[in-house]
Amino acid sequence: MSTNTIRVIKFIALLLGGFIAFIFAAAFIVDNEFETERSIIIDKPVDVVFEHIRYLRNQNNYSVWVQRDPDLRIEYRGTDGEVGAVSAWEGNEEAGAGEQEIVAISEGERIDFELRFFEPFESSSNAFKTTEAVSENQTRVTWGMYGTMPRPLNLMLLFMNLEEAIGNDYEIGLQNLKMILEESSSAEADGN
Repeated sequence: MSTNTIRVIKFIALLLGGFIAFIFAAAFIVDNEFETERSIIIDKPVDVVFEHIRYLRNQNNYSVWVQRDPDLRIEYRGTDGEVGAVSAWEGNEEAGAGEQEIVAISEGERIDFELRFFEPFESSSNAFKTTEAVSENQTRVTWGMYGTMPRPLNLMLLFMNLEEAIGNDYEIGLQNLKMILEESSSAEADGN
């Protein structure tokens, strides 16, 4: 091998090594924590709203992620609406695969979930839903998520606004939830 070829190989190896070192350094500089939450007011009493959102199966009616894959396969384990209940899903590229587990319930106030994602990449996050009485017949529902992105995957946070992406999905889901709960009272009032 000629001296010039060896110099080029060394230069490329140094360049590649420097790039890898830069990526790992950046992964430790860039924040790896994220959080998002959205709220909506629903014209229903807090006990009615809480009783609906506590069940994992009811999410199928208002969650945008379920709606993105009509062939989504969902399996339930445990007693739905209770601590320890699990909803596991497997779907298309957009839906991915994972599961959520109810890890805590504060009756009428808050439900905490652990989200475990398996595809397109493995990670876990925490999510919650809270209900708060605004008046006797109005409830503020807040849906949120927080967690940490494993390093060096946290570098994706430089190129995508996770807060906005998840927040937009929560907004649509909350609008769907509002429509479902408020329309159910209209149907009851009409005698349907």
